[in-house]
Amino acid sequence: MINTTVSTYPSIAKFADLVQLKDYRPPTKKEYVRYLLRFADHLQRDPASATEDDLRRYYLFLRQQKHFGGSAMKVAKCALRCYYRELLRVEGWTVFEELRIAPPQTLPLVLNRQQVAAVLAAVRQPRLRMVLTFIYHTGLRVGEAVRVEVRDLQDTQTDHPRLHVRCGKGGKDRYVPLAVPLVEDLRQWWKIHRHPQWLFPGPGTNWRERGLSATQAAARATTHLSVSAVQNTFRLARATAGLPVAATVHTLRHCYATHLLEESVDLRLISQYLGHASLETTLLYTHLTPLNEARTRAALATLYTATR
Repeated sequence: MINTTVSTYPSIAKFADLVQLKDYRPPTKKEYVRYLLRFADHLQRDPASATEDDLRRYYLFLRQQKHFGGSAMKVAKCALRCYYRELLRVEGWTVFEELRIAPPQTLPLVLNRQQVAAVLAAVRQPRLRMVLTFIYHTGLRVGEAVRVEVRDLQDTQTDHPRLHVRCGKGGKDRYVPLAVPLVEDLRQWWKIHRHPQWLFPGPGTNWRERGLSATQAAARATTHLSVSAVQNTFRLARATAGLPVAATVHTLRHCYATHLLEESVDLRLISQYLGHASLETTLLYTHLTPLNEARTRAALATLYTATR
């Protein structure tokens, strides 16, 4: 069991303060401290006393015994590098350069359009079906989708509605075009709960015990729908629809990109809609144009109609 008390060791409390000064997203700040706590739990002492060999052995332990994948190893590397180099000002350690994390070479699972329709149809609760539908038709990460606010839906009374994705991965904003039929369904969904802030409000816990309906609980919500609720819903729907176990909520994002490519939407635009930074830097500054948006919206309308 990891001791999650940040003040267990003085240096960990100081690192928590340092991380708060960084312009990282809240989940990243939390993970950095958590990974340092993992290391302290492994050492059973203040990690400020660790040697480079201690850290090197720990990375080997994570890979060889804990079987950490590339993503987890990357966080472990970045968190501990930040701790030793920026907080403790350790110099001369080469372990961070020695730890090489190859990018994944496997292709992501992509569902066909009929499979996407099947998994969405398997969700019975309207609020959860709507958020999964929204993810597929916008390509948002699940954490981005649940945090969407009503104000983020822009130009909804026109033929070129768009979504303002605020503070996405890497702290970047972006715009994503929306299909007109999707906007209408979102409007009807919002009229059910009419929450002043969240498009997908979280009903919270024990709402049934309090004698509330799901709609009443959502209307009184103090926060958005949880990521875990969406993930659990997708897992159940996936089993009902008989889809591969490798499919996750994130698979819908891959489907969005692939199906738009099949509709001949430009790859650079798709990269922008997804918030990727893998193409040349100038793509990050490419603004949406009415012509390209119209073409994308037409493709999205085709996809949306096929999955209703």
